[in-house]
Amino acid sequence: MTTHVLILCTHNSARSVLSEGMLNHLAARLGKDVRAHSAGSAPSGRINPFALEALHNAGVDTSACRSKSWDEFSTDGAPPLSIVITVCDSAAAETCPVFFGGNGQPVKVHWGYPDPSNAEGGDEGKRRAFELTRQAIGYRMLQLLALPLETMDRAALSAALTEIGRS
Repeated sequence: MTTHVLILCTHNSARSVLSEGMLNHLAARLGKDVRAHSAGSAPSGRINPFALEALHNAGVDTSACRSKSWDEFSTDGAPPLSIVITVCDSAAAETCPVFFGGNGQPVKVHWGYPDPSNAEGGDEGKRRAFELTRQAIGYRMLQLLALPLETMDRAALSAALTEIGRS
């Protein structure tokens, strides 16, 4: 049975898109039955071009990437969610969306990343920030994919995901 993971941020234009792309890419490479989705509480309707560039440079297919509302995951026919990850940066006083919808009772965890869109140093500074964020996200996604997802109960999964978020 496929493990569906929803990654949320406010605008669904950078960190959540990087997370969706990396998790799907790595799951496919490792032969894991995990499917990532991303969404926003207030989607911008566009994906940051630096996010697409960072994913493209890592060999990730971005053809299906689009900025979308989390409402899509609260409707009939939406995939049953196992995990919901928020990736906003509460340290920067960003308001993190709280997701109450979804089919199933997903385990919810927060993995914060600073917004690479706010990086200084012009385009090169932003490129570097997006690439570093993509790498950090990829590292956590590899740890998620190393978990025995099919055999873990909710409590064990929640504890393991929280620990990954501390790494």
